[in-house]
Amino acid sequence: MLGLRCIVGDLCGGGRLLRRLPHVQQKWRCESVQLYGLPPAPRLPRQTQVCFLSQGQNPTGSRAKMKLRTRLLVTLLFGGGLLAVWWFVHREKQQKLHRQRIEQLQKVAVGQGDFSLLDHTGRRRTKRDFLGSWVLLYFGFTHCPDICPDELDKLSAVVLALDQDASLPPVQPLFITVDPERDNVAALARYVKDFHPRLIGLTGTPEEVKHAGRDYRVYANPGPKDEDGDYIVDHTILIYLVSPDGLFLDYYNRMKTQEQITESIRNHMKTYVRL
Repeated sequence: MLGLRCIVGDLCGGGRLLRRLPHVQQKWRCESVQLYGLPPAPRLPRQTQVCFLSQGQNPTGSRAKMKLRTRLLVTLLFGGGLLAVWWFVHREKQQKLHRQRIEQLQKVAVGQGDFSLLDHTGRRRTKRDFLGSWVLLYFGFTHCPDICPDELDKLSAVVLALDQDASLPPVQPLFITVDPERDNVAALARYVKDFHPRLIGLTGTPEEVKHAGRDYRVYANPGPKDEDGDYIVDHTILIYLVSPDGLFLDYYNRMKTQEQITESIRNHMKTYVRL
C-alpha cells in the first residue's frame, strides 16, 4: 500500500510539473474545458503578446544598433560639413584669382584705348559699340594669300561652334585691316562674305588703322611692291579675345587649334564676372 501511494504521488507531482510547461498548459486547458465544461482562459490581444515578446529581447543589441546609427549620422554630417567648407574655400579662391587676373589685365596696355573706324557697310564704329558683347578680333588684309584666310576660317569655325551651345552668349567676330590703302569699304564688303555671316570688317584712314593696331600692339609693315604694284604686309598673326567690359582677356596664335580656342573661350565665359 505504501509503495502504491508513492507511485501515485510521483505521478501527481509529475503531472503538476508538466502542466507548468506552456504547451502542456495549453493542452491541459483544452482538455479541462472538454472534460469539465470550464470556460476557456481569455487570450491576450496580439499587440500585448508582441509587447511581452519585445520586452523579453536583449537590450544590449538595441543599444548597439542605436550607437551604430548615431555614429553613421555623425560621420555623414561631419563629411558633409567638410565638403561644404572645401567648396566654399575653392570658390573663394577661384573668384580671388579671377579678380587678380582682371586687375592685371587692366594694367596691361593692350586694347585699353578706343578706335573709330568704318565697317564694311560704311557705318562709323567705335569700341564702345561692342561693349556688352564677347569679341574675337583679328588684324589682317584682304590681299593676304593664305594665312589671313586660314585664320579667319578658324575664327569663323570657333564662333559657329560656340553658337551651337545655347547656354553661351553670342560672340561678335571683327576683322580690322592693316592695309587701309587697298582695303576700302567696298573691298571689305566683298571679303567678309566668305566667312562667318556676323563678321564685321573695319577700315579707315592710315592713321585711324595705325591707332587701332597700336592699342593691341599689332605690328604691321608693308613689303616692297612688285612690278604690278602688289605687295605683302608683314603683320602680327593673333586672334584676340575681348570681354564684354572691353578688356583684353586672351590671345591665340597660329598653333592653337579650333578646338583649343573654343574650349578656352568657353572657360572664360563660365568664369567671367562683370565689373
